[in-house]
Amino acid sequence: MAARNHRQQPTAEPQPDARGRFVLAEILREHLRTGEPVGSRAVSERCAGASGWSSATIRNVMGELEEAGLVEQPHTSAGRVPTDKGYRYFVDHLLGDARLTKNDLDAIDRTLGDSRSDAGHAQSRLMERVSHLLSELSENVGIVVSPSLSENHLQHIEFVALTDGRILVVMVFAPNVIQNKIIRTDEPLSQDDLERTARYLNVEFSGKSLAVIRAEILRRMQAEKILYDRLLRNAVLLCERSLEGEGADAGDVYVDGASNILSKPDFADIARLRELFRTLEEKSRLVQILGECIAVSERERGGVSVRIGRELDAPSMRACALI
Repeated sequence: MAARNHRQQPTAEPQPDARGRFVLAEILREHLRTGEPVGSRAVSERCAGASGWSSATIRNVMGELEEAGLVEQPHTSAGRVPTDKGYRYFVDHLLGDARLTKNDLDAIDRTLGDSRSDAGHAQSRLMERVSHLLSELSENVGIVVSPSLSENHLQHIEFVALTDGRILVVMVFAPNVIQNKIIRTDEPLSQDDLERTARYLNVEFSGKSLAVIRAEILRRMQAEKILYDRLLRNAVLLCERSLEGEGADAGDVYVDGASNILSKPDFADIARLRELFRTLEEKSRLVQILGECIAVSERERGGVSVRIGRELDAPSMRACALI
């Protein structure tokens, strides 16, 4: 499986030559390994056999990369570290398409296979498994946001009358994910009313989302001038109650592998680590950040999108990339 379309549109700025690209890649890899500024000696040791360049040549190339804004020097006695622009250039021009290994594919098959074999599995368990799988494969943090009820495609729905005017809604979404919800209505509905409404929704609207179903029923009522038809009124009412609390809000957020961050050199700073953990615990902020990344990806070419540092518009994630 290839990861494609992670690149932004190329800029018109001058591009580094072959030597510059080679040295930039070595600086980036060494910095990712150590978390420390990279000096010309370290680069020379890493690529002496491949390039045969002297330390002086490499220092000159590093100076050119700094002038281009691809690396920077934290202080005068230090080596260089990649800038956000340097990381972006690496992703857009130097990073090849990645392929999942057989072990990775087997792990994915096992995770999804376990979910398929669990008939009527809860959506939450599937999301937990996927976030855990992402964190294991990447050795980083895996984040999964489940779709809201308003976006899920309905396969089947049932209503069961409970006591005290409560109604149990049992919804089956593709692929075989069950969601239960208890709702209340202002007027009492008999079990016959509920079953009749469920049959109507299952026959007419299977495969559509609850939000689309509600809008379509309202359109039919207005077009056919049957605003007081009991069946359709009940269908609209029950759809609205089932969507309460959902709105435009995404579903639950599942985060796994936060402990992987502890081994990253960039997060040796406790204050920086604390700010990142606070963001990972804030559902609405995570959903916003992910939503912005998805929107950018859709405006570009779709597929895999990589957002780096300041591109995330989240100060606590300046040392991170989001894929």
